[in-house]
Amino acid sequence: MKETCLSADVLFDAAHSRLGPALSGLRYPWEILPDLKARIAAAGKALPKTDYEEIAPNVWVAKSAKIAPSASITGPTIIGPETEVRHCAYIRGSVLVGAGCVVGNSCELKNCILFDEAKVPHYNYVGDSILGFGAHLGAGAVTSNVKSDKTNIAVRWADGAVATGLRKFGALVGDGVEVGCNCVLCPGSVIGRGSIVYPLTRVRGVIDAGVVCKSMDEIVVRREREA
Repeated sequence: MKETCLSADVLFDAAHSRLGPALSGLRYPWEILPDLKARIAAAGKALPKTDYEEIAPNVWVAKSAKIAPSASITGPTIIGPETEVRHCAYIRGSVLVGAGCVVGNSCELKNCILFDEAKVPHYNYVGDSILGFGAHLGAGAVTSNVKSDKTNIAVRWADGAVATGLRKFGALVGDGVEVGCNCVLCPGSVIGRGSIVYPLTRVRGVIDAGVVCKSMDEIVVRREREA
């Protein structure tokens, strides 16, 4: 049943995010999005001052992180150890960025979770979304988080759908996923662990783990040398 690939434990390794255990306790990962602001604020207040500095109201940055002077960060936001936030990044709040991540030049983040070692290095938009451990968005790849008709979003596959009850929801990108340059992840997209999406692809619905998505009409099992 396709619905089984939507659980947090199937998509993400909970050990690689401060909110990983909270996600594991939910039926679907997107259920955390409406409460993300409060959860991040609570987690930030509990961070050890020996390791984190509150550089602005409700903005907690690990002392080993590198933040470009031109970056704009609004709270509540947590930036993890050894993470790099580059020039002109725009972090709008309700954002949890894990350890060893990259938030690149002119990227925009809001209401989202980046697991450890996730990378959005060039001109990316990530809104109302979750990126798993080691996930990577190529240059210009974005998560689209609102439908054109502004109705609630459902996660769909060929013979089924799950209503999310959310008007704003971008994508769930599993651990180790590689998304090519200039892809658009449509509202309610889910990409399973270890999959590859070719550049310029419009992703809609659910993509299984361990596949190569050349287009939504051509999806093949990932070969061993690609893994």
